[in-house]
Amino acid sequence: MRGAALQVRDLALDYGKREVLRDVSFTLEPGAAVALIGPNGAGKSSLLRCITALVKPLSGDVLIDDTSVSDIERGALAKTLAVVPGQTVVAFPMRVEELVALGRIPHEHHLLGQRDEDRRAVDTAMERVGITALRGRDVRELSLGERQLVVLAMAVAQEARILLLDEPTVHLDLRHQVAVMELLRDLASRDGVTVLAVLHDIVLARQFFDRLLLLDHGRLAADGPPSVVLSADNVRDVYGVDPRLVLQIA
Repeated sequence: MRGAALQVRDLALDYGKREVLRDVSFTLEPGAAVALIGPNGAGKSSLLRCITALVKPLSGDVLIDDTSVSDIERGALAKTLAVVPGQTVVAFPMRVEELVALGRIPHEHHLLGQRDEDRRAVDTAMERVGITALRGRDVRELSLGERQLVVLAMAVAQEARILLLDEPTVHLDLRHQVAVMELLRDLASRDGVTVLAVLHDIVLARQFFDRLLLLDHGRLAADGPPSVVLSADNVRDVYGVDPRLVLQIA
């Protein structure tokens, strides 16, 4: 699989009179793995909604392989871009394997439905995420962390060229946080998927990503390697905390 290039150009977004994003620009090359960080209210989730064309920006554009997302048919976009939201609610009985299989809908034959290749993709996704043992369980009976892993497996089964994640480690214990971070790196390096993950945990971001995007009050405050983006000044100015509390700074 070859990842897709993702370009965000001069993006601006307002909610009424409140400025949410302003002049945000960056490019992700195919197969890149990048973490999007910043304090609460910085505009991270809003940026993801613009990228997925769920929200129309005030100005600017989002392009996938030089084509505006607004010009991509929804079915084609679903084959190109997968999203893992921060929280997922399942209101009716559904087994884990059934929820993961929803990721194959963009690929299923319109008459034949799920085929052998779709079932293989579901099995592979559950194995890579480490939830094969949960396949027959009712999703509603799972812990919040287990449910988050199931949603991640659904996105992996989708086999999209771009993967967007909004707090993928929320509700996960330390072991599963590390496993998810390693999976994201593997999806980028081995499968060529372009990964953009919103993270609040700057320690995880620094440890597992070679490039960070730092949003502050809707603007891109820094873009580069962790050593540059997570400088003492940036942590102090953007997060408003003593950097010695969160970084290994003498």
